[in-house]
Amino acid sequence: MRFSFYLCVFVCVTRRWSGGRVAALPGTVQNCCEGDILLLLDSSGSVTNYEFSVFLRFASDLLRPFSLGHGNVRVALLQVGTTPHTEFNLDVHSDQESLQDALRGVRQLQGDTNTPSALQVAKRLLAETEEDAPKVLLWLTDGVESGDVDEPMSELKAHGVSVLIVYTIHGNHQVMQRVVSPPAESHLYAVDLNSIDIITEDLREAIIQILRAERLSVTDLTSHSAMLRWRPVLSADSGYYDLWYSSVGKPEIRDVLPGDSSKAKLTNLLPETTYTAFLRPESNHSPLSTLSVTFTTLPGGRISDVLGPAEISLSDSGPHQIQVSWGPLQPKWVQRYTVEFGAIPSGEVRTVSLDSQRSSTLLTGLQPGTQYLVTVNSIHVDGTERAMSVRACTQEALPALTDLQLFTMEQWDMEGEDVQAVWQAHEEDLKGFWVSWETLNSQNFLSDVSTSTVYLPPTTHATRLTRLASNSRVCVSPVYSSGRGDGICCTVKTQSSWLG
Repeated sequence: MRFSFYLCVFVCVTRRWSGGRVAALPGTVQNCCEGDILLLLDSSGSVTNYEFSVFLRFASDLLRPFSLGHGNVRVALLQVGTTPHTEFNLDVHSDQESLQDALRGVRQLQGDTNTPSALQVAKRLLAETEEDAPKVLLWLTDGVESGDVDEPMSELKAHGVSVLIVYTIHGNHQVMQRVVSPPAESHLYAVDLNSIDIITEDLREAIIQILRAERLSVTDLTSHSAMLRWRPVLSADSGYYDLWYSSVGKPEIRDVLPGDSSKAKLTNLLPETTYTAFLRPESNHSPLSTLSVTFTTLPGGRISDVLGPAEISLSDSGPHQIQVSWGPLQPKWVQRYTVEFGAIPSGEVRTVSLDSQRSSTLLTGLQPGTQYLVTVNSIHVDGTERAMSVRACTQEALPALTDLQLFTMEQWDMEGEDVQAVWQAHEEDLKGFWVSWETLNSQNFLSDVSTSTVYLPPTTHATRLTRLASNSRVCVSPVYSSGRGDGICCTVKTQSSWLG
């Protein structure tokens, strides 16, 4: 995976952020999209005031062309600091004037870069949205010391959120490449903030591709009929719709519909045949684009009798996750899948919604050593459903630390003793180890004891401890993302070659 990197040519430019009248916007952007955008804005002390203001201006320019409100694009802003701050929720702004005023009024939080905590808030904000609505998390950050974001970002993506990132060239490239949603070529941008404007159109187009509303869609599909639906762009007095459709080698069928129409039923279709339908709004006020959709009618009989899921398989099982796969994959006849899972007998049931191209998902956040009921439900294009369930068990959680041994490196004297500490551990979900021991401090034959500590990465299972006091107690504790866990302690027995 590669990331987009932009070089800066320094020029002297003066630009004002004006709240005045906005020029006419291209019709391909207005009313183009439907979904939610959550801006995750780094507002910590590592971001300078200038960088913060540039990010805000960039967000303003990026979002200005979109139509806002329910049925279009909804925008929320979440600031990252020591404590996350929701500047405004998704349902607050229904027009550009309101959104732009709010962006101008945003003030920087300062403090630490507690991105993991902010992502937990982001999950709650996006979980409250419509399940089928496309969702975008746009992370604007300097990318410096953002914390452990891999797991919460993976959970967001598993729930259908597209993660897009703009970060400064001083950020951690490896972290950003891991957590961004593919393709990185259009979703990941490392920029010099002095030239951030050069990515505005490309990033906006990437967002449009995710949120693009299906202006002409097909519902209630059967073997002999289909319902066309569209978002009205006319009224009864402003024009009419010209509709035509056909299959390969068959005559074209045309119809004229009144301007206040939003649906049309096509009948007398042939089973298992591909049709293309066109809808052109005709208006004297302004030219409007012709809409089109291609669909295939169902086979004769009930489609749910011939469609899956017919099998479910489980893999990649761990204490906190299970990979669920199903088949056969039939995107031609299936609208979407839902995967429901809950602990047996009475655990909370959670649901993941997936498009018709997906045939597997990773269930995360599970409890160790627990049996779950997993149900894969396929929602077919004719409105019928078919489900299949299996029982799945997570693995038992292994103890993080299973052994600690101490080996003497030198004979004990007034300067203390050196000891090699070695332990056995299971690294899953561990962030590292916290080691503490008592150190001997000697001055002019007067000795006192203090405690020394060191933090080690999860791949390190041994360390040399120096200047240990007589009968010093050595402790090793596992460190998780939620804090320090229970550890193992041993006491150093002096004048011994094997200690434990």
